[in-house]
Amino acid sequence: MIFIGILVPEIIQLLDDDIVSLSALIQIVDPRPCCRYDAHNTGVITQITLLLYLMTQCQLKLHHPVTSIAQTLQFINLAQRRYPPERTLIQLTLKMIERKARAAIYGNDMYSTHS
Repeated sequence: MIFIGILVPEIIQLLDDDIVSLSALIQIVDPRPCCRYDAHNTGVITQITLLLYLMTQCQLKLHHPVTSIAQTLQFINLAQRRYPPERTLIQLTLKMIERKARAAIYGNDMYSTHS
């Protein structure tokens, strides 16, 4: 499993607003210094998680068919079960892209109709 230290200044400048915001929230809640190679650190993300995020973003921006987004949602759900809750950035990123994918499939007001 490949881990990427997101809170490293060289990496964070390459990321988009959503991931940077999640990283900043984690840093506010847990301000301990981030270690580049500590896989147990909350400021790391797996390569799989980052790829799922990028894939979902591309599908949404390029208006892929709902079936394609639904398949990605299945991969996201598998990844969520793979990582423990202690992997804060991984779990938050997966939850964020799950919500984006569900919103694209069911519409933006999906939470108001299922309450």
